[in-house]
Amino acid sequence: MRSRRPWLRRASVTAVSAAALMALAVPAQAASTSGTPATTTTTAADSTTTPAATTAAAATTAAAAVDHETWQRDCRAVMDQALPQLKQRIAAPRPGEKQAIVLDIDNTALETDFGFSFPQPANKPVLEVAEYAQERGVAVFFVTARPGIIHAPTAFNLDHAGYESAGLYVRGFFDLFRNVAEYKTAQRVDIESKGYTIIANIGNSATDLSGGHAERTYKLPDYDGRLS
Repeated sequence: MRSRRPWLRRASVTAVSAAALMALAVPAQAASTSGTPATTTTTAADSTTTPAATTAAAATTAAAAVDHETWQRDCRAVMDQALPQLKQRIAAPRPGEKQAIVLDIDNTALETDFGFSFPQPANKPVLEVAEYAQERGVAVFFVTARPGIIHAPTAFNLDHAGYESAGLYVRGFFDLFRNVAEYKTAQRVDIESKGYTIIANIGNSATDLSGGHAERTYKLPDYDGRLS
């Protein structure tokens, strides 16, 4: 079992292979504010069987550092709910529809806080969902708070991990001074402008999921900001 390494909250990411990726976590609440259909959010807590179990799990998490096995179990709980819903949606496209899913990168597509190496390994539960979509012609886009200076190594890492990227959105210089949630929403708007319907948006922070422009959102655990 691997123990997680401490990371800073989500802000500008400075390097992949030589330094820890920095991050900024915002209190979680994903809500649709656009004219797109209301977003449905699935979180790790949704997979818990009872309120008492949810409370106990939260207390346990708060009392100790998060380990890799716990994180993987909680990620899989969310993706186990996501995959059947995506299968149903992918099987019933609207006439002429181009379907897409959007993924965050750090501790979503890749094991950032548990994969302190380059290239970083894929987050397997998320990769499995992405592969199912990719094999059926669904475009997979990545929207990250990482700065443009590491676009190339990030693209290489995603490819090495097994993802087929239809587009990688990173922050330009002026985006670094912009609210992360607004920046990420704008990138989804850009994806829609290319004619895609975003059927799912997957991330581990509220900044990944708020702002609408996705039919469904799936929130992976960040344990109150413990993960970037």
